[in-house]
Amino acid sequence: MRIAIFGDIHSNLEALQAVLADAEANHCTHYVCLGDIVGYAADPKACLDIIRALECPVVKGNHDELACMDYVPDNVSGLAVQGIAHTRQMLDEDDVHWLNGLKFVRNVRDFTIVHATLDTPNHWGYVMNALDAGASLSYQHTPLCFFGHTHVPRYYVRETGVRSYDGWDSIGVEMGKKYFVNVGSVGQPRDGDWRAAYAIYHPAERDVVLHRVPYDVETAQRKILDAGLPPRLAERIGMGR
Repeated sequence: MRIAIFGDIHSNLEALQAVLADAEANHCTHYVCLGDIVGYAADPKACLDIIRALECPVVKGNHDELACMDYVPDNVSGLAVQGIAHTRQMLDEDDVHWLNGLKFVRNVRDFTIVHATLDTPNHWGYVMNALDAGASLSYQHTPLCFFGHTHVPRYYVRETGVRSYDGWDSIGVEMGKKYFVNVGSVGQPRDGDWRAAYAIYHPAERDVVLHRVPYDVETAQRKILDAGLPPRLAERIGMGR
């Protein structure tokens, strides 16, 4: 069994298609989505249709929640506001109902999935350091938990204390430890690498491997501009920022 773990697609169809093709080439048998299917880019409906067709475990992200609301909170950035306005125009009532029904946290086999944090999953806090991760690890009841939201691959390990690891390629899951693992972003990486990010978990081998996948970023950028979305949204996917 090989499980593809991915999230933060953000309506980037070209990146999602590339990730799923790479996962198939790597013989993945199962799929898990960490939320934020929609928002920012040009193809929320197409991305949502693909995820729904996979019939895989999915948790709700903050942009998924925003797409279901009839207002936008004051603390949401201008770029996000415009992305959500486009998303709402593209989705139908059934899509919104499906997104609204997603859970914030799910257990899948021997691991947990959440979009943001385990301590307050519906408050959309950001895990940026070991102190932040410690709060979630206190609520983690499985050896592994996968999360997203920051768009930066990073993982945290609790033994006697909590340690953080950046720029990771693979994780060997050791007995007696807890791992809180960010697999990066499919559609809008923010670690300086424009390629789509996702991970493959091998339960039998007890390892997690990060994959970076090139995709047709020029087409994704052109579609963002053609949709009348801010040029900054097109620029940033080319820079990975």
